[in-house]
Amino acid sequence: MASDGGSSSLQLPCVFSPKSRQYLALCAQDGRLRIWNTDNKTLHQEYVPSAHLSATCTCISWGPCRTVKEGPQRKKRKSEAVQVEERADLLAMGTAAGTVLIYSTVKGKLHCTLDGGHTGGVNCVQWHPEDSLIYSGSDDTNITEWDLQSGKTRSVWKADRAAITSLCVSPDGKLLLSAGYVIKMWDLETKEIYRKFTGHSTAVTTLCFATTRPPDGNGLYFLSGAAHDRLLSVWQVRDDGKDKNSVVSFTLTDEPQHVSLVPSNSKEEAVRLAVVCKDGQLHLFEHFLNGPCKKPLSPSCTVQLSDTKDSPAPIPLLAAALGAESRAVTLAYGNHLQPVMERVELNTSERHICLTRDVHTSLSLSMDTNVSKVKTPVVNAKSKVLVPGLPGHQAPKVASQGSEKRKKDIDTKEMSIAERLGEIDLVTVSSEKGAPKNAVSLQTDNFAVLLVQGLESNDPNILNKVFQNRKEFIIKKTVARIPLSAVLPLVQQITTRLQGHPISARLMVLWLKAVLMHHTSYLASLPDLVTQLGVLYHVIENRVKLFHKLTKLHGKLYLLTAQMATNTNISSVTDVDHAAKLVYEEESSEDEASGDEALPDEESDVSQEEDEMMVEEEDPNSRRESKTNGEEMDPENESEEE
Repeated sequence: MASDGGSSSLQLPCVFSPKSRQYLALCAQDGRLRIWNTDNKTLHQEYVPSAHLSATCTCISWGPCRTVKEGPQRKKRKSEAVQVEERADLLAMGTAAGTVLIYSTVKGKLHCTLDGGHTGGVNCVQWHPEDSLIYSGSDDTNITEWDLQSGKTRSVWKADRAAITSLCVSPDGKLLLSAGYVIKMWDLETKEIYRKFTGHSTAVTTLCFATTRPPDGNGLYFLSGAAHDRLLSVWQVRDDGKDKNSVVSFTLTDEPQHVSLVPSNSKEEAVRLAVVCKDGQLHLFEHFLNGPCKKPLSPSCTVQLSDTKDSPAPIPLLAAALGAESRAVTLAYGNHLQPVMERVELNTSERHICLTRDVHTSLSLSMDTNVSKVKTPVVNAKSKVLVPGLPGHQAPKVASQGSEKRKKDIDTKEMSIAERLGEIDLVTVSSEKGAPKNAVSLQTDNFAVLLVQGLESNDPNILNKVFQNRKEFIIKKTVARIPLSAVLPLVQQITTRLQGHPISARLMVLWLKAVLMHHTSYLASLPDLVTQLGVLYHVIENRVKLFHKLTKLHGKLYLLTAQMATNTNISSVTDVDHAAKLVYEEESSEDEASGDEALPDEESDVSQEEDEMMVEEEDPNSRRESKTNGEEMDPENESEEE
């Protein structure tokens, strides 16, 4: 029996039903639960929780298959006794508000609500394989055991210092794996820790038992995967307790998003594993678990999907489920609002397989007739909605055949859509060459009429022609001229196109801005505004969520580039040419020599003049002293001369 790893809160929940894989449960950005039938590829049921915007669904887990009685049945004789087939019925959904919702696919409604066990958002939910028990892990670091029959908690215990991001119950129902950053194995009878496993540096998002053997005899294995980690680690539960490191590693191309596993019942049976990564690729593994393996194992087969266009683009895989046969795989791919389900047989002898599929990009949901109970009444074309805000007033009016014939007879002079499109082309050309204001007003009038026609007929050609306009003043005037009944369909069309290519999303922001400027009061008067704008709110929130991280990255890159620029400037300064740009040369040596000879005479004359000046400046006392000295010196000089 194949088992699927529970979907964590880090990505959108998407899980196949057990055994027959008849249903695919999926929660999109709008918080609605959609259950798709994989046999006829249609939307089987849709459930909108009461607080699907404030308390979005974070994780999904199918309950074990059981026999279900549908409606009153007559008693059968013993000869007519037929074995009743078990089918998937109950579905557990964890919410960001800390509650667990139990939905019944047989009844098509909510079975019960489990609340009061958590103070934080629920990140993971797991069912007990035999008893009617449910285990949930939350941001409040607690694990809660719920009794489904009474709808109350049986026990709550603190499991970690960090948030609990993943849970898994053993096939025999005696052990429970829980993980935040550290993996812990619990004994469900005593609620005590049996083992601890460390090795992940980020939050663990995937836990799954790989064998059904009891822990006695070193035969119990389980695998784990973490956020931002491109490996799946396999751990062995040993009797001697020497199980600190993983024994086997499976290499992936990106973070694991969905895991489907066929466990091994004996040593002679291999474990089959299908992993869908965040990049949209599927990796298949097959390995015999018998002790440690040093080298990481590469996938035996990798599957990718692409469209059939001239320049093929990859189609992301959402989930995959292994079948009873080795080659049978059930795939879900496309977008979360309208996934495509398909059962294929893969040739696993090939290492790489690329499947080409034609996926329609339209988001119109094909539903069973018994799912949607809302029907649009047939309204006469002359009738008018007097009070805005009535539920269903935004639906396009379906006129009767008689009124259509009268309208055709009366409005025979009305231009066709082709003529209007041609006129728009003429007006745009004339406006570029300096057309007058009346041409611009004619253009905006035509755009408003065409926009209303495109929204009513849902014609992509008309809508593309209108939405390709980049002039903001034309967009504002066009939105201001549309009737109120076309506002909500316009918002829904803008929401759909915002999820597409970034270039078209940039244009849609201008249209959304114009709608909010001109029709905010009308939108505020709608009673079902929250449900109508739920998808738009989540799209904007998801796009803005990355802005803070991008600004941080921009700041770091700016620091790096500035540092590199300064380093290059320093290197350029050190490599400057040291040759002088200006050289001052003195006179020649001969001139210097002649100048030097002339200097002593000049200096002697100057010195004599200075001496004379000094003598004149001396006071008379000094002169007298010099005379007396001269008188004393004269006899001696005379004697010497003699």
